[in-house]
Amino acid sequence: MATAAILALGVAGPATADARRPAPAGRSTTAHGLVPVTDLFARRLLLADKVAAAKYGTDTPIDDPAREAQILTDVRARAAGLGLDPDSVAAVFRDQIEANKLVQRGLYARWDANPGERPTERPDLAEEVRPALDRITTGLLVALRETERARAVPSCGPRLAVAAGWSAHSHRLDALHLEGLGRALPSVCAGSR
Repeated sequence: MATAAILALGVAGPATADARRPAPAGRSTTAHGLVPVTDLFARRLLLADKVAAAKYGTDTPIDDPAREAQILTDVRARAAGLGLDPDSVAAVFRDQIEANKLVQRGLYARWDANPGERPTERPDLAEEVRPALDRITTGLLVALRETERARAVPSCGPRLAVAAGWSAHSHRLDALHLEGLGRALPSVCAGSR
């Protein structure tokens, strides 16, 4: 449902891996409901390109159950410290992890089919990519706390779809990253868990 709404709003062009891009001028990310959450989802999905580039052609698998468990344990503890429900927050982050893996698998398939598109650089997961993901995690935890009421109302689903559409457009997500964004959304609204 949310993916269809995102696609209906359209995109501005190809995704880029610059996850540090600021929100468009003239838009306060704290004043527009669920956009701060969906913007962070989009930024996290754009980093999936670097994760995939770091792993592609190596023995490092896309699925990393130990790392995933570590992330979920960490966000549960941090959620409790912020007064958030640890299980709900873990569900949101589980969706983020699955969305990220969806994008990585799509990139692998694209690169296998089109060798000329394969990455020419291998980012360092430990030194470059994971610190960026950790910053997004911190921001997302804060955004989840700040949007707790907005995520609990019956209109959350449609508002989330609109916010995702804005974020998809702002971050110029391509079809693969749009699919990832749709996968990232299911656990955001309180009624959807």
